[in-house]
Amino acid sequence: MASIQGKKILLGVSGSIAAYKSAILTRLLIKAGAEVQIVMTEAAQSFITPLTLATLSKRPVLSDFVKNKAGEWNNHVDWGLWADAVIIAPATARTLSKCANGHCDDLLTAVYLSARCPIFFAPAMDLDMYQHGSTIDNLEKLAHFGNYIIEAEHGELASGLTGTGRMAEPEHIISALDKYISQLPSLKGKQILITAGPTQESIDPVRYISNHSTGKMGYAIAEAFAYAGAKVTLISGPTSQPLPDPTIKLIRVRSAQQMYEATRNHFFDADVVILSAAVADYTPTHPADHKIKKKEVQFSIELTKTVDIAGTLGQQKKEGQITVGFALETNNELENAKGKLKSKNLDMIVLNSLNDKGAGFAHDTNKITVIQNDGAIHAFELKSKNEVAHDILQLVVAKLK
Repeated sequence: MASIQGKKILLGVSGSIAAYKSAILTRLLIKAGAEVQIVMTEAAQSFITPLTLATLSKRPVLSDFVKNKAGEWNNHVDWGLWADAVIIAPATARTLSKCANGHCDDLLTAVYLSARCPIFFAPAMDLDMYQHGSTIDNLEKLAHFGNYIIEAEHGELASGLTGTGRMAEPEHIISALDKYISQLPSLKGKQILITAGPTQESIDPVRYISNHSTGKMGYAIAEAFAYAGAKVTLISGPTSQPLPDPTIKLIRVRSAQQMYEATRNHFFDADVVILSAAVADYTPTHPADHKIKKKEVQFSIELTKTVDIAGTLGQQKKEGQITVGFALETNNELENAKGKLKSKNLDMIVLNSLNDKGAGFAHDTNKITVIQNDGAIHAFELKSKNEVAHDILQLVVAKLK
């Protein structure tokens, strides 16, 4: 959540039982390094005390226009200009209606109408209220004004009913904010194609040839580009990695041939292609239809070379298209990587070595050297794979400019 660090966040809290989640949200924002100013409606104070939120935010909570008996006031214009983002969570049906229709009768709605920054609404109400036509109209109107709606979630509600209306979990709100802040104008509308994970080449119905790839690196790259505002298609071999962002189009494949076909089908529509999958070099020529019984003392399998995805598609890339390959090496690392960069017609290649502790398969960290086709070499220290993905993102963005 590095994008949130140092940001000024104004958190509006309105009167809902979900206001207790505002305490958790405040804590997460502070933990991410944000400055948080809370503005509560009068009704919100029936559900959670200002003292609780003031303690967590490390700032006095604002609620009224008048600050004290001396006549000082809380200037809604100043607070609207102060904020880098406004989050109204929970946003009740009443608050949504007031904001959508410009009914300004408290400090929170005055700040809303004065703000020049992105504004996020996280609705919270019972399911019938959430589905009511007036609520739907107000949400559509707020979105039309350029606000961002963090959709309510499905689950058990305070009424005892089960349905959609729960305020989004604080972690999901933080994620939506982080994703917005992380967006890069140069990636808006760009199609990014990424391959990840291992492939499995069948020997018989129960056995296969594969490798130790977990897909962590490729999935981290997909997340980084999705958060930056790109349209990401992820072609993944078998892996237990969760989809990092719901906007990512996930295509699951198993074999090297399936990965080649899926990649080829999407290759020419992509602005950037990042081939991080660990694809098998060979596949059994004649996989058995039935389980092979253990009989012979020695047993051999005839193998056929698989399609070189990077090499084949690299020779077909269109003008302006950026292709990025990966090279996992154990010896003569730099020379081998440079050879692959040229032979596969790549724009850059990401080299990691199994000789580096903490790099390669199965780790949450990686240590990479990126070699570009213009001769530039970028060597990075050991980092988390999320940080490595961001480094790769920055190098690709520099190529797009």
